[in-house]
Amino acid sequence: MSPSTTYQRIALGDITVNNLGQLRKLNSVLFPIDYQPSFYDEVLRVEEFAKLVYYNDVCVGSVCCRKEAAEDGKDNIYIMTLGVLKPYRRLGLGDQLLQHILAEAGKSENAVRKVYLHVQVNNDAAVAFYKKHGFQVVQTDKDYYKDVEPRDAFVLEKTIV
Repeated sequence: MSPSTTYQRIALGDITVNNLGQLRKLNSVLFPIDYQPSFYDEVLRVEEFAKLVYYNDVCVGSVCCRKEAAEDGKDNIYIMTLGVLKPYRRLGLGDQLLQHILAEAGKSENAVRKVYLHVQVNNDAAVAFYKKHGFQVVQTDKDYYKDVEPRDAFVLEKTIV
């Protein structure tokens, strides 16, 4: 059977206290950072701005954001993590996670000014991915990362309203 005729089921799921362990495991594989309990507490509070992605019922990626109040009463959304396990990349899963966040940010009841994130300066694939979705590099933060090399990060952002 060719890949085009193979059934592929992709679904986004909520992050709950019952599947937080899956998120912890994913993060330990995907990112070179050990996230503190406060990270996971925050993820449980942001509702639609944190999701798991399933490929044929297997949890293979996630996106986790936080809301930050802006001066004008609107919010900014900071993407803390967005990642998909290596064997499942280039299947549109990261696109779906990011599109979900951008769609939620665009809803008038959420009143989001911008979505932004940090990306290591040597992560060309991530920079290209976000640029494809309308993000722009707006600055470079020197020594942003403490325990990984290179330590510098680009700030990418996309204005919503």
